[in-house]
Amino acid sequence: MPAFESTAFTLWLLQALCTAFLAILFLQSGLDKVFDWKGNLGWLTGHFAKSPLRSMVPLMLGTLTLLEVAAGALCAAGLVALVVTGSAALAFWGALLSAVSLIALFFGQRMAKEYAGASVLVAYFLLSLVAVYVTRLH
Repeated sequence: MPAFESTAFTLWLLQALCTAFLAILFLQSGLDKVFDWKGNLGWLTGHFAKSPLRSMVPLMLGTLTLLEVAAGALCAAGLVALVVTGSAALAFWGALLSAVSLIALFFGQRMAKEYAGASVLVAYFLLSLVAVYVTRLH
């Protein structure tokens, strides 16, 4: 961790806070899908019932679950690495996978014509882009 008085500390803090937020977001969301697969599958089957994706719900749920758990785990590991070694490399990959996960979620919401739900994702997506950017700064 850089010295508190340094400008590098501000960048480090921004990296750590963005990464922590994404770790919490995606670990909670992904693990919820793992531990309540049946409930999530039932809800999503109804959610996509009138969409062209209705027959792909189990595949989409599995893919999204893997993306979210991986994004959350990479962000959590990235946060630990950032604190212990100062390296933001894992945080970058976690942030990038977070952005990809959010694109997948956004696509699904738009296909299901759930426009309000899709609009909520914009703030999360912007945070993931900030995280991608700041974890690549040296």
